[in-house]
Amino acid sequence: MARSPYGNYGYAILTAGALRTPDRVALTYCGERSFTYDQLNRVVNRRAHALLDAGIGAGTRVAALLNETLGVAEVYLAQAKIGAITAALNPYWPVETLQAVVAASGCTAFVYDATVEQVVERIRPELPGITTWLRASDLDHDDDSEPTPGAHFDDPVALYYTSGTTGLPKAVVHTHASSLATAQIWLDVPRSADSVFGTGAIIWGIGFPAIVGPALYAGMRLVLEQDWGPENFLTVVPREKVTHVSQIPSFYAALLGSAEHEGVDLSSLEVIMLGGEPLTASMLARIKERLPAAGVYSYYGQTEAPYTCMGRVDDGSTPLGASGRARTGNAVLITGPGGERLVGETGEINLAGPHRMAGYDGEPGKGLRGEWYVGGDLGTLSPDGVLQAIGRREDAIAKGGSFTQPATIEEAATALDAVAEAGAVGVPEGAAEQKILLAVVARAGHSLDAGKVALALADTLPGHQRPDHIVVADELPHFQDASGGPGKLLRREIRATYGHLVG
Repeated sequence: MARSPYGNYGYAILTAGALRTPDRVALTYCGERSFTYDQLNRVVNRRAHALLDAGIGAGTRVAALLNETLGVAEVYLAQAKIGAITAALNPYWPVETLQAVVAASGCTAFVYDATVEQVVERIRPELPGITTWLRASDLDHDDDSEPTPGAHFDDPVALYYTSGTTGLPKAVVHTHASSLATAQIWLDVPRSADSVFGTGAIIWGIGFPAIVGPALYAGMRLVLEQDWGPENFLTVVPREKVTHVSQIPSFYAALLGSAEHEGVDLSSLEVIMLGGEPLTASMLARIKERLPAAGVYSYYGQTEAPYTCMGRVDDGSTPLGASGRARTGNAVLITGPGGERLVGETGEINLAGPHRMAGYDGEPGKGLRGEWYVGGDLGTLSPDGVLQAIGRREDAIAKGGSFTQPATIEEAATALDAVAEAGAVGVPEGAAEQKILLAVVARAGHSLDAGKVALALADTLPGHQRPDHIVVADELPHFQDASGGPGKLLRREIRATYGHLVG
């Protein structure tokens, strides 16, 4: 029996939508271009035929270094249709990291756009294994017919990379089947025929199957921007009537910490999905004060198993600080040191489901215990299945014989009226006994004094959680990284930037 084309990620995500609602708008790009599902599908098909003509087909590993979000969507989907395996490169990596990752990837082809041509010129002589170099702008063809799907179900569709906080980023292998399971995210969240999902440059990497795929799969209109920072957000949301977004909590610290949002119509927002870092009570209160009609959801997942759990936190159905229950078809388990199941106790988070990775490239069994992915995060699970992620062992601050998660200190700091954002770390990194370094940013129209912040926190925090040194910063160091968002590398950079100040 022939394999169903609907087992192919590109076909199921896009072609099915073109067959179902060909005239419905699928994608809007930077407010300048718009595509119906049929039009977008034909563009992707032309790219697919151009790739085939270049000798790229089923099983070919293709390194993709793309900054332009429209190009990311078109090229990733085209390669999925023909069965090529996309190595989704991070355009923010240092050149040395990029070169090393490509050299280890097994890729024989490389697709890039105009924004990275200078980088490509630097690395090209050092990558003899790449025999085909293609500009994304040249991937056009007269034929817009549907190509024969080149891969299905358990065939690999892409290598998505971890954030690489230690060593080189690891290549996470996802299949057509696991990517399609991830694409069902928005089926578990309220939406309508008029839902509009807005996003920016984080769609390369795991952001693609976790953001672009789900929006198109659910028949939403996808608004792609190059810049999704607070300033452009305030322009795009009212212009496009964006209803759904997925971000990190500190985005709203920046958005609401400035007066620029005042008077801007953000009333179209219906669903705000937050993850990648803790959501504090004070931040949730600020979001709801500004956007009272929006439902605020928390989620938990990793590149290896995206969006495993989710739950709504602003209506009390999911406790604040928790990430909700496992999505339909997914599972979460907490285990102790001996692998025993724990309920209501801290242990390792185990994730399972059809969305889980196939393995790490070259190390297929690493991080896997049977059907479970175990990534080193700690958490608790309530008797009714609600997950609360506590953090990683290396993130915990050791002081006074106790371990404290940075979020506890950060929440106390952001509860102060004049503090817009805070980040806490232990110094030195990895020491058995540490000092606490706290960096804070003032809200718009306020000023901060480190001594006064310390006195205020002394009234609310026990001794082992009180900062030993406080820095008042103009801003905190955030980064665009699709493997967890800008907040994932925040604390590492705070330590690197200000750690020397702690005596």
